[in-house]
Amino acid sequence: MMIKKIWAASFSPTGGTEHIVSLLAEEMGKCLKLPVHKISFTLPDERKKSCTFTEEDLLILGTPVYAGRIPNKILPDVDRSFEGNGTLAVAVSVFGNRNYDDGLMELALLLENHGFCVAAAAAAAARHAFSDDIGAGRPDKQDEEELRVFARRAAEKIKEFSGVEKIVSGNKAACGVLALQITGHNPVGPYYTPLRADGQPAKFLKAKPVTDENLCNRCGTCAQVCPMGSISREDPSVVNGICIKCQACIRACPTQAKHFEDEDFLSHVEMLREHYTRRAANAFFL
Repeated sequence: MMIKKIWAASFSPTGGTEHIVSLLAEEMGKCLKLPVHKISFTLPDERKKSCTFTEEDLLILGTPVYAGRIPNKILPDVDRSFEGNGTLAVAVSVFGNRNYDDGLMELALLLENHGFCVAAAAAAAARHAFSDDIGAGRPDKQDEEELRVFARRAAEKIKEFSGVEKIVSGNKAACGVLALQITGHNPVGPYYTPLRADGQPAKFLKAKPVTDENLCNRCGTCAQVCPMGSISREDPSVVNGICIKCQACIRACPTQAKHFEDEDFLSHVEMLREHYTRRAANAFFL
């Protein structure tokens, strides 16, 4: 069967991953002359849904990289939410100008394990969620042109597939099983250990955003955008559940009332500023 629809799916607390996935999907849609449908699974209610695809679909799935992997608290949702049936896919990891480590390989393997054929994969650099100084302005015009070139090349590769029979025939080279090509090893390695400015491990798993009561107008925006549903809607200063440090609440707050005070977290941000403000390269696999 020929592909009839493109699906652009992303977990994107601060919008960077959604922007990149959408750019790729729109460019591929132009090349393949196909409509693009968007799927968000950022918020808790969105991640309760599951999506099943056929050989007539093309899925472009993107997640950010947290500690070198798919965010660990989101991984179970990603793992159960997408099922393919000989479905072509493009895996996209978005990293905050440090490194994508094993995040892209992990996503490619996950898709392969759920009935998808990963025909292409991309690791795209973006502004780090922790600081405007790390990956500032990315993706910029140069990045977007690189992404469009990749999208066109991926679309041309996908045109080579005449149907599901070729995909499930065992022709791995034609289909593009890219996991080993991405990092050169298997299985997926451990999570990256964040470091303090002094080079020691930074321990901030329990850190949560703090609210400046003098600035907070209790609009509830932070609670609305929290991907874990952890911020109280009645009292936005209360974080009852898990915080994944995504910075969605901080980025969305209209009065800049949210911030982090945890010493290890702040020291880690300083380390990133010192070592990772250089221009990290995007990576593309076909």
